[in-house]
Amino acid sequence: MNANMPKTPHNTQLYRPSNRSNLKSYSKSIYILKRLVDYISVFLLGLLSLPIIVLVVSRIKKESPGPIFFKQTRIGLYGKPFTCYKFRSMHIHTPTEDGLYTKDQDLRIFPFGQIMRKTRIDELPQIINIIKGEMHLIGPRAEWDVLVSQYEKEVEEYHNRHLVRPGITGLAQVCYPYGRNIYDTKQKLGYDLKYIKNWSLFIELKVILQTIDVVLRRKGI
Repeated sequence: MNANMPKTPHNTQLYRPSNRSNLKSYSKSIYILKRLVDYISVFLLGLLSLPIIVLVVSRIKKESPGPIFFKQTRIGLYGKPFTCYKFRSMHIHTPTEDGLYTKDQDLRIFPFGQIMRKTRIDELPQIINIIKGEMHLIGPRAEWDVLVSQYEKEVEEYHNRHLVRPGITGLAQVCYPYGRNIYDTKQKLGYDLKYIKNWSLFIELKVILQTIDVVLRRKGI
């Protein structure tokens, strides 16, 4: 087995592009259901997370002076770029280490930033992207435009994940570890395409419950 393959029970070669034909964007009825889930979730998240947001802002200012938000160009529906918002978890003006992926115990991440990433608190500002209609609560991960350019050259059918809006969380995020290489990207794409092809309200609610479990157990995604 390749040393770079994550040792998890999810090494089942889910990525099979030839089996993912006939994918298409959501129908109008599915889109309406997903937006309903989005609006309800945004209201509840916003209400419940207000004390957390106040804490986050104060800790970021204390541990790493600078902007509260981290903004990055991500790729959305039909390959259209948009500005994605997150709470900043890394020190500013720190050089990028070898590669484009974040590592375990990455020195660029300040202490409370580690906690935010493990609990996914850093993702909360993406509520703004949901309200703007750029993202759903559930969907393929919104990827950095630099990485997308690389993936589309190396991973067959990667472009199909852009048939739908990205999500704060998704089937790939709760079923597979954090991606660190092209192999991981292919496997996570398998989950993304499976989600798009087999969407149902049951799957949507199941991913929400799995995400809550991940957050409570501080597994990180």
